Amino acid sequence: MVRKLLSAILMLIAVHAAGAQEFRCAVQVNHQKLTTNKQKFESSDTRIFESMKQALETFINGRAWTNLEFGPQELIDCSLSLVLTERNSPTDFKGQLSVQMRRPVYNSTYTTGLLNRVEQADLQFSYNESQPFEFDPNTFYDNLSSAVAFYMYVMLGMYFDSYSPMGGTPFYEVARSVAQQANQAGYVGWNASGDVKARYWYMENHVNSAYRQLRNAYYVYHRQGLDMMTKDQPQARAGIIAALADVAATAEVRHNLPAVTQFADVKMAEIISIFTPAPPAEKKQVFELVRKISPLNVAKIQSWNTQ
Repeated sequence: MVRKLLSAILMLIAVHAAGAQEFRCAVQVNHQKLTTNKQKFESSDTRIFESMKQALETFINGRAWTNLEFGPQELIDCSLSLVLTERNSPTDFKGQLSVQMRRPVYNSTYTTGLLNRVEQADLQFSYNESQPFEFDPNTFYDNLSSAVAFYMYVMLGMYFDSYSPMGGTPFYEVARSVAQQANQAGYVGWNASGDVKARYWYMENHVNSAYRQLRNAYYVYHRQGLDMMTKDQPQARAGIIAALADVAATAEVRHNLPAVTQFADVKMAEIISIFTPAPPAEKKQVFELVRKISPLNVAKIQSWNTQ
């Protein structure tokens, strides 16, 4: 009961908050596939696509998603791309949504990736130029606004997890509510019985207590790892290794977990850059952990196993 009450309060705050906006999101709407594929309706008039782009920018950047105050230099840096693949009527579309998010690293100009998720091209939605996007976590308005809002709260969850242990919980709870409402509407991409890449499962990976160590890894990796790099590099690398151990422990609980795969794919190039000049013993540790986390990525550091 307490948990439900907390979620309800947080959702109300999310809707009625008067605080500043949280995101600095670059939006792209790509309609090139509509001009190369045979469509029922002409797509030479690009006005509706520019309108869609502007409506999404306003929806994301022009509203307050929380009751927190963000300064201009604190806005969360992200990008959203919508590739339109089908147009079945003047207002009915199908497309592929992708989202990326970055986080600043303390006392540096470097930003680190937190999310890089590319969905399957199965997002079905309607868009009418005369109607702005609306959002309420307890109400389903349309599939596109729900999908975008879902990722806004997932990104808030990941962002705040990276600053405090389990700090993103309230935002994941709102994402859960969005997923539940959208699932009831019957659209592809939300159902728990569907593909493991469905939005439901990505959200579930972050709220399931069985995967708590994965969320802890976001805090350890960033606050005790990257944010320490300019102060104490050996200590920072130790923090990153500890975070990888948490991710590896999660991978052992559930193989091929989408959120674990996402972590490895987003962070692998960064890990290689950080540990290439590290002592051989640390490289060996990282190799063993990556081998458990992501067999597909371990080939990139195969030489570390022999040093």
